[in-house]
Amino acid sequence: MSLVLPSRYAAFITVVALTVLAGIATIWISGMVWVLAVFAALTLVGIVDLMQKKHSLRRNFPLLAHFRYGLESIGPEIRQYFIEPDTQENPFSRAQRAIVYQRAKDVLDKRPFGTQIDVYGDDYEWINHSLRPATIGSHDFRVRVGEGRAQPYDASVFNISAMSFGSLSANAVRALNAGAKRGGFYHDTGEGSISRYHREHGGDLVWELGSGYFGCRRDDGGFDPDKFAANAADPQVKMIEIKLSQGAKPGQGGILPAAKVSPEIAEARGILPGVECHSPAAHSAFSTPIGLLEFVEQLRTLSGGKPTGFKLAIGHPWEWFAIAKAMRESGIVPDFIVVDGGEGGTGAAPLEFSNHVGAPMREALMLVHNTLVGLDLRSRVRVAAAGKVITAFDIARTLALGADWCNAARGYMFALGCIQSQSCHTDKCPTGVATQDRSRQAALDPEDKATRVFNYHRNTLLALKELLAAAGLEHPSQLGPEHIVRRVSSTEVRSLAALHKFIPPGALLGGVPEHPVYRVFWDKARADSFTAPPEALAMLATKMR
Repeated sequence: MSLVLPSRYAAFITVVALTVLAGIATIWISGMVWVLAVFAALTLVGIVDLMQKKHSLRRNFPLLAHFRYGLESIGPEIRQYFIEPDTQENPFSRAQRAIVYQRAKDVLDKRPFGTQIDVYGDDYEWINHSLRPATIGSHDFRVRVGEGRAQPYDASVFNISAMSFGSLSANAVRALNAGAKRGGFYHDTGEGSISRYHREHGGDLVWELGSGYFGCRRDDGGFDPDKFAANAADPQVKMIEIKLSQGAKPGQGGILPAAKVSPEIAEARGILPGVECHSPAAHSAFSTPIGLLEFVEQLRTLSGGKPTGFKLAIGHPWEWFAIAKAMRESGIVPDFIVVDGGEGGTGAAPLEFSNHVGAPMREALMLVHNTLVGLDLRSRVRVAAAGKVITAFDIARTLALGADWCNAARGYMFALGCIQSQSCHTDKCPTGVATQDRSRQAALDPEDKATRVFNYHRNTLLALKELLAAAGLEHPSQLGPEHIVRRVSSTEVRSLAALHKFIPPGALLGGVPEHPVYRVFWDKARADSFTAPPEALAMLATKMR
């Protein structure tokens, strides 16, 4: 009876045979020893594959399985560079990345031969131009935040969104802050607090406070007012931002493993080096909507009257409504609110959070804007938005939907040289942007990249200036939903003003407007509690019977 081995072992058998032949050949040819070493190593790998019990694929396909693993590991790169079209966003298209690279390098960013976008495809958008174009003197568009406070701030309409030192390398932080200094726009610290690298070049900072209270943290993890006041007094800190949630992983805290708490990170965050650090999902300094606003007021006072606000990704609408009602009832209003879209950002998150948690930026922004308008508070609270903002048109559309300015994280990462390898969480970033590996981040030259960050900001605002002038406008604040048009089918288009519902000023003061989310949840929201309305709790109770 003959033994017939399955064909899946063919590669392994071939390598074994070549090992034997190479061994025989070395008797007469001394140079064959290296060939023997290679085939012997492959034979050893195949034997290990057959003996191990963890991976059935390796046992069934010794050696061959490793080719599959190798191809699988470079699959994203193959698709990104050779297969995907220029306009496919995964998560950013080649065209989007290219415009950032070109503007950052200050090279020609014009496109010949017309658009590559299907202008008759659903969701295509454009801005209407005017037959009376405007003349605009400067692209340095500003928004005053904290009007009437002791230390108001004139923010650019395009700034660097929250990215912590620890997730970004030291050289990346240096470059971002130096670029912000040159361009006169702000650099959000992220919840990792203010590191020595944020301070080197003196660029404007927005200090973000997360639930870990890094930079103003007691030994037990709570908020320390004295430490906060000392850090907030730094003239480089222009505004204070409380992070309630972020678009990348809303509703989720984090743990910084002990191995990642280097002396530099510990210094910035005010924690012990080499000790695991928890960042809770919820804040301990407050537990109610009114408590949040009282905390805003406390930070504003401790900082000497610097504009103070909060950032959130919109989740349960009644929770946002509760905060809005607390503003009316307490008389305390934040100077600004940053709306973070559920599109995600630089923070690594589980797939379910990246794909299915948190309202997308446009819907979230309109809910916040509409609510403030309905309470006659919009003129007192500035609103910023973040979520895949890359180009001047992205800024224009976002401002048209209700924002006063935009923040971007990944756009500025591209300006630093990020190639969208999506390895931010592995500490193996190929361009030195998102890593603490000193040898990798050494490849990122802070001086050169600072110039690119400055160029990207300047050239994007120059493009925004041209868009506004073409539309007959003189400042981004004049943009409204009537200026942007979206195709909803092959034969129908709608302005954003017609496509979305915008409630009139004061509409929430004397009743409930004809808008589904307000009809269902507005009356149920409470200024003293984030608790779900009775109807939602009743639905939950039906499962508990």
